[in-house]
Amino acid sequence: MEQKFTQEQKYVLARKRVERISKFYKHLAIYVIVNLFLSAIFIAGDMNDGYTFKEAVTDYHNYKIWMYWGIGIVFQALNTFGINFIFNKDWEERKVKEYMNDDKYRK
Repeated sequence: MEQKFTQEQKYVLARKRVERISKFYKHLAIYVIVNLFLSAIFIAGDMNDGYTFKEAVTDYHNYKIWMYWGIGIVFQALNTFGINFIFNKDWEERKVKEYMNDDKYRK
């Protein structure tokens, strides 16, 4: 059953959605900036401890925070954009057309 919304209700819903998207992009920007800063500090600290630059840059432990915080970013993205932002109707239509044009399915 489709709901009918007034213009004011549509505006409020759209405004809330834009605010959620804005918060997500701000969080994403903070994620990148803070993690770049922390990674630089960790790499510099490793180099002070005697690691070469290559060893310090390739050390997994300098990037763990990217992964753990990144999991939170993924969940926020799913919450903000919904699970269907990856596999939406446009994607389904493109895949159907792709398979229809594929030679394996032609007889």
